[in-house]
Order: sequence, then structure tokens, then C-alpha cells
Amino acid sequence: MEPITAVSIATLAFTKAFEKTIEKITEATWNKIDALRKKIWHKLGGNQAAQKALTAAETGSQQDLELVAQYLEREMEWDKNFAQEVQTLAREIHQEINIGGIKGQNVQNVYGGEAQQNNANNTNAPVIQGGSGHNITFN
Repeated sequence: MEPITAVSIATLAFTKAFEKTIEKITEATWNKIDALRKKIWHKLGGNQAAQKALTAAETGSQQDLELVAQYLEREMEWDKNFAQEVQTLAREIHQEINIGGIKGQNVQNVYGGEAQQNNANNTNAPVIQGGSGHNITFN
């Protein structure tokens, strides 16, 4: 199984925008998102620049979210145990959101550069997959 990227993890932990698209999500899932956010804060919070980016990312700054992802990626490269912990937690959150939280919507998962999109409105709809270096365009 491909590892989840730092960008996906940071987006999951710090983006408020996706929360509005989820009609129904369990308290346990919210608790996991909060645990992921706290784990990242604990790991990156000692770095002043990262702390500033974390604070701004929590208020919706896309530019700072990208910085958080860069800091997170570096820490994940240096600390494999931390990387495993946040990837496992993020994977669990993705699984719970895709099963319980998003109903009747298109779902796109991106793991390690591989993308898969499912149309939940039509169970007969094709599954669309693309790998790194591949573009899928619909007109």
C-alpha cells in the first residue's frame, strides 16, 4: 500500500473547507482529525517558522498549508515512526470519511501520486484511475 503524502495529511488535518462538504461524520472521526492535528503541532511546534505556518494554515491560508506540508514531509523523512503514525491515522480518517461521511458525491483519493475517483451517485459509473505523470481531462 502506497504511503499517504505529507500534502494529503496536512490538508486533512488543517483544511476547514472539506468539513463543510461532509454531511455526516462521526465524533470518533472528528477526534481522529483533532489527534492528527495535535500530533503534527507537537512535532513541528518547536520550529518558529513552522509554528507560524501552522497557525495561518488553521485559519485557511493555502500558502501556509503548503509550507506546513513541506515541514511535515521533512519530518516524515527524518522520523519514520512519526511518518508511520500520521499516515496510519490519515488513512483511517480517509476510510471513515469515504464510507460514512460523504454520500452521493464524487470521491477522489490520492495516495503517493496515484489517483482514483469514484462517482458515488452512480454505482455503475466507471472507476477512473491515473498515475503520476498521467492527466485525465473531461470536456
